[in-house]
Amino acid sequence: MNNRYLKIIVFLLVCNVFHAQERVKPNIIYILADDLGIGDLSIYNENSKIQTPHLDQMGKEGMMFSDAHTSSAVCTPTRYGILTGRYNWRTPLKEFVTWGNSPSLIQKDRLTVAQMLKDNGYKTANIGKWHLGLNWTMKNNSPEFDHFSNKSDRLNFKDMDYSQPLKFGPNDMGFDYSYMIAASLNMPPYVYLENDKATMIPTAITSQTKNKEPYATWIRGDIADDFKHEEVLPNIVNKTISFINENANKAEPFFIYVPLPSPHNPVLPIAPWKGQSEIKSPYADFVIMIDDLMGTIFETLKSQGIDENTLVIFASDNGFATTNDLATLRKKKHSPSYIYSGYKGSYLEGGHRVPFLVKWPEKIKPNSVSNATICTTDFMATCAEIINYDFKDNEAEDSFSMMPLLTHIGDYVRESTIHHDKYGVFAIRKGDWKLIVSPNSGIMASGETKKHKDISTEEILYNLKEDIEEKNNIADKFPEKVKELKNVLIKQIREGRSTLGKIQENDAITGEWPQAEFAFKE
Repeated sequence: MNNRYLKIIVFLLVCNVFHAQERVKPNIIYILADDLGIGDLSIYNENSKIQTPHLDQMGKEGMMFSDAHTSSAVCTPTRYGILTGRYNWRTPLKEFVTWGNSPSLIQKDRLTVAQMLKDNGYKTANIGKWHLGLNWTMKNNSPEFDHFSNKSDRLNFKDMDYSQPLKFGPNDMGFDYSYMIAASLNMPPYVYLENDKATMIPTAITSQTKNKEPYATWIRGDIADDFKHEEVLPNIVNKTISFINENANKAEPFFIYVPLPSPHNPVLPIAPWKGQSEIKSPYADFVIMIDDLMGTIFETLKSQGIDENTLVIFASDNGFATTNDLATLRKKKHSPSYIYSGYKGSYLEGGHRVPFLVKWPEKIKPNSVSNATICTTDFMATCAEIINYDFKDNEAEDSFSMMPLLTHIGDYVRESTIHHDKYGVFAIRKGDWKLIVSPNSGIMASGETKKHKDISTEEILYNLKEDIEEKNNIADKFPEKVKELKNVLIKQIREGRSTLGKIQENDAITGEWPQAEFAFKE
C-alpha cells in the first residue's frame, strides 16, 4: 500500500479514536429535591410509611450514600455550594436564604459547574427552582435590591420591570437554557422565567395566603396568568424530559440541573397522586408524586438509549421541614429524619444529612453503598475530574471529587466537613467526631428554632459512632478533641478554602460576623 494512503488511514483512525473519546463523556443530571428528609425514601428507612419505588430502584442500580451532607441546613446556601463548589458562608449571606427579589448570590467572576461544563463541550440547562438571587431590571432607574433588605423590601415588587430580561441570571452563569421560578414556591413573584425573561408579565396580586388544603400556604405577591402553583412541579419535569429528548444522542453531551420546588410548602399533590398514600397525608402524597415523576425521567433516559452513560444524582437541599404535616407523620409513626435528631435549619444531623443517590451504569456497580462522609459541594470537583479540568486557585475551593468513591479507583481526600445552620452556627465533622461552636446563637440542640440574642460560650461535641442521636455532649471529657476540631474550623475559615491551594479571601461583608468571630476565640 502506498505510504501516503497508509498515513491517511492512520490519521483517520486516530481522529475516530479522539472522536469516540469525546463522545464517552457522560451526560450529567443533578436532581435536587426541596426539604425532603432522609427518612422519606423507603430505601433509607426500613420503617418508612412512604414508599418510593422509583428512587429505591435508582439506588439499587447505582450507589447509595449513607453519610451525605448538604453544606447548609437551608436551601439557598446549599444551592450555591452545588453550583460553585464553595461553602456558602464565604459569601455575604451568613444566615437564612435569599428572596424572590434578592440579587444574585453568585458573583459575575465566580466559575460555576455549568460554565465549566459548557466550556468543555456540554449543552447545559437549568430547569426548576433557582432561589439563588437574580439581578432584576428595575423601572425608572430605581435602585436594585441588596442582600440586606428589610422585610418590607423583600415584598416590594413595584419597581421590577418584568418586561425586560434579567440583568444577570443563569444564562450568564453558563446555562445555555434556563426555565425556572425565582425562589421557593411560596415566595413571590409567581412567574416563570425562560432564558432570563418572564414568560408572562404578572397582571394580578395573589391574595391567597392559605389554600383550602392544609400545608399549602404562600406569601401574597405578583402572579402571572400562566402560573398555577400545583402545576409547577409537573411543568419542570416535562421541560426536563423535553430537553433530554431534544439533546439525547447528539455529538455534545448535556448537563441538566433540576432543582425541584417540592416537597417544600405549599404541599400540592394532584391527581392521580392526591389521596394515594397509605397514611393519608398530603405530604406523603407529594413525595409519592415526586417519586413517580422521577420514574418518568429515568424511563426517558432508557427509551433514548442513553441510560448507560448518563450520570444521575438525586439529593435533597436540606432535611425535612417541620411545617410539612409533621404531626400527622408522627401519629402514623413515620420519621422523616429517620434515626437522626433535628430537622431543616438545625446543625443536628437531621438538618443536613440527606438522601444522596448516584446512578451511572457504565461506571458504578449496582447495589453499591458508600459510608464515606461527603458534601454537596463535591459535585463540581467530580465533574472536573470527569472532563479533566484543573481548577484555578479561586475556583471550587471546598470541593473534593467523588470519583474515587464511584469507581473505586484512587482515594477520596476529604478529611473534614463544615456544617452551617439556619442562623449561621458552625459545626465541623471529622471522622466520627462532630463539634458545634456557639450553638446558643442559633437553633438549640433540642431542634427548637428559637434564636437567642446572646452568644453562649458553650460548645457541643458528639461522637456519632456511639451517639448517632446526638444526645450526649462530651466536650468536657475530650478537650483536646474540641481544640483539634476547632483549629481545623478556624484554619478553613481564615484560609478561604478547605482544599489545597493558595489562600483565598472570603467575600467582603458589611457588619459583624459573630459566629466566625466566636470561632476565632481561643
